[in-house]
Amino acid sequence: MRQTLTLLFFLLTTALFSQNATLRGVVTDRERNEPLPGVTVRAGALVRATDAEGRFLFELPAGSYELSFTYTGYEPLRQVVRVAEGRTAELSIQLSYADNLLQQATVTAGKFEKPLGEVTVSLDILRPRLIENVNSTQIDESLVKIPGVAIVDGQASIRGGAGFAYGAGTRVLILVDDIPALQADAGYPNWADFPVENISQIEVLKGAASALYGSSAMNGIINIRTRYAPDAPETDAAVFSQVWGNPRNRQMKWWGTDTSGILLPIEAGYSFAHRRKAGRWDFVFGSFGAYRDSYNKDTYSRYLRVTPNVRFRVTDRLAISLNANFNVGRSGSFFTWANDSTGAYLPGANSTTANLGRLRYFIDPSVQYFDPYGNRHRFLGRYYHVFNDNTDDQSNKSDMLYAEYQFQRTMSDIGLVMTTGVVGIYTTVEALLYRGDYNTQNYAGYFQLDWKAFDRLNLSGGVRYEQNALKSPEVIQISPIEYDTIPNGITREGRPVFRIGANFQAAKATFLRASWGQGYRYPTIAEKFINTSFGVGNVAPNPDLVSETGWTAEVGIKQGFALGRFLGFLDLTGFTMEYDNMMEFDLDRLFPTIIFKSKNVGDTRITGFEASLMGQGRIGPGTFYLLSGWTRTNPIYRLAPGETFDQAKYKTSINKNVLKYRFRDMVKVDAEYNIGAYATGASVQYNSHMEAVDLVFELGIPGVKSFRDRYNKGFTLLDLRFSRKFGEHLKVSLLCNNALNQVYSYRPALLEGPRSYTVRLDWKM
Repeated sequence: MRQTLTLLFFLLTTALFSQNATLRGVVTDRERNEPLPGVTVRAGALVRATDAEGRFLFELPAGSYELSFTYTGYEPLRQVVRVAEGRTAELSIQLSYADNLLQQATVTAGKFEKPLGEVTVSLDILRPRLIENVNSTQIDESLVKIPGVAIVDGQASIRGGAGFAYGAGTRVLILVDDIPALQADAGYPNWADFPVENISQIEVLKGAASALYGSSAMNGIINIRTRYAPDAPETDAAVFSQVWGNPRNRQMKWWGTDTSGILLPIEAGYSFAHRRKAGRWDFVFGSFGAYRDSYNKDTYSRYLRVTPNVRFRVTDRLAISLNANFNVGRSGSFFTWANDSTGAYLPGANSTTANLGRLRYFIDPSVQYFDPYGNRHRFLGRYYHVFNDNTDDQSNKSDMLYAEYQFQRTMSDIGLVMTTGVVGIYTTVEALLYRGDYNTQNYAGYFQLDWKAFDRLNLSGGVRYEQNALKSPEVIQISPIEYDTIPNGITREGRPVFRIGANFQAAKATFLRASWGQGYRYPTIAEKFINTSFGVGNVAPNPDLVSETGWTAEVGIKQGFALGRFLGFLDLTGFTMEYDNMMEFDLDRLFPTIIFKSKNVGDTRITGFEASLMGQGRIGPGTFYLLSGWTRTNPIYRLAPGETFDQAKYKTSINKNVLKYRFRDMVKVDAEYNIGAYATGASVQYNSHMEAVDLVFELGIPGVKSFRDRYNKGFTLLDLRFSRKFGEHLKVSLLCNNALNQVYSYRPALLEGPRSYTVRLDWKM
């Protein structure tokens, strides 16, 4: 009996196995012929993800199957294949990069690649094409073209979430290749450090992102992603020269009429990048240099940046990288003008002129490893050194050490991605600005789940716990006669933050989304301990400054469309941001000396909506590119029931509970049309009047109040550009910025430039 059962079992299993077939293959990029890891491959109810070498394998019954291949940033592909019993079928699949903007790959929203249409938050992408075409010598010059983004005297704000903070503290976290790149002592972005010559894309996430990225990500994230070496070597080089013409009010012109020897304000420079592969090695070398004499007198910059990057692919699963960025230079600037007419481009009598020599560099080691189970392990590191050699006892030196380990598991069969990691940041600061030496420690752990259900619903949720410690002198001098004491010179704080979001694909090109996320920001050393003077007074420390917290919520719809061969999308968003204990530099006293200090000004609320229209594609004989949007905000101090606004309490220029240094309305349009070797483009930007500023600007600086009263309708800027290609390698561009020669200012007592003209030559190999 036992022998009979054994024989039957053997015959049955043999029959079953004989009906199976093997289907295997490899998926590569059509243009670069590189393997694509993580491609989702479906065969009926079976789901696989390609490994680090782009390979996939199915064991399945014989028959015909429709295979589908989907990968973020690439056009989906379907292919019917028939597999015979007991046979092995091998496929070689090539995927093409997606022209559809909704399929653009992003990583910032969840620390892994996801199509733009499926993210649960507002996120915009800036491509290197626009950065090059408008001759951006610094990243911030291009960022202002993104709807909702403002740069006020070097400090970024998204949808009115931040104002002008006198160079200290930020609510927008700047990343370079997923690693924080803010100056350690002040939380300030050094825009000249970021490599415009080697950009893959810039991702701007709008809203609180502290759950994934920690402190400083309260108002959003700007993630600058650099380019890797392609299969074929490539070289980009450019030279440019820009000159500024006469201002509309000829009385403002000082150049060519004084003893400085400057006949015209000018900026000239070059950029260079070379990328190549050599076996398992990837090499990228970039360099940028600029020489500038500004329309603002005694304002200048000369600097050189070098960015060598190298990556070694040890195996198909393991890669080791070492990137670096070195910036050396010198610059000068003043804080406030002399007046709003003949002295609009001259330093004021009491305005500090800063002459700054600098050396800044960061070195980034990183490791990425895919284990045999398909899990991704990443180590990210950065050493960031800043030395600013300044006049007037304002020199400072800081060092930041950053380390992050990240583990990510993708469960393709159930559509789940789990991301978790730990972060450690250690900084040291030596500065006369702060009257002592300081160090900070930040430790954090985070966990996030992203689930794609039923091919239409994307759910995301995450949590982060962050611990901060700050070591300072025990005794802090507040004024010549005031002192404060910090027990043992140590301040500690820990806090969890959470986020959730959902995205539902209601139709083929219709995506509905909703999200809520908490924000948290620990004070920078500059905000708590700065002790210096500037144009209109002094800045005093405030050791009692506490962290600010808040949350952001939004609902939105992204609707894709096709007009012939022009593909685009319309995005509509409503949002609310609330902050508790918001930190802002505020007037502390007027007499006997004007003193500012960073304060917790109270609770604030910013509500609004945003409409964006973006697209690219063929229209007629050429290709049309469009980036546009309108952002409307209502930024206010929250008042308790029955409370009336006290102008004296908030030291503001108007008797309304409106947050300072915000634009209620921002309208932006950038359009370009390419036909053959020719391209022409235009940018239009409208900013409404900045209603509220610090009262001391209008009281203490000549011309500020009269200028704001005279130009109280906002301003509209028009930039024009034209280019022509000569053959495959050379392109010549002509640009005219501020073509209407508008008189305008982003912050009080600092006038922006008149009309300018630029010539740029690009060479590509």
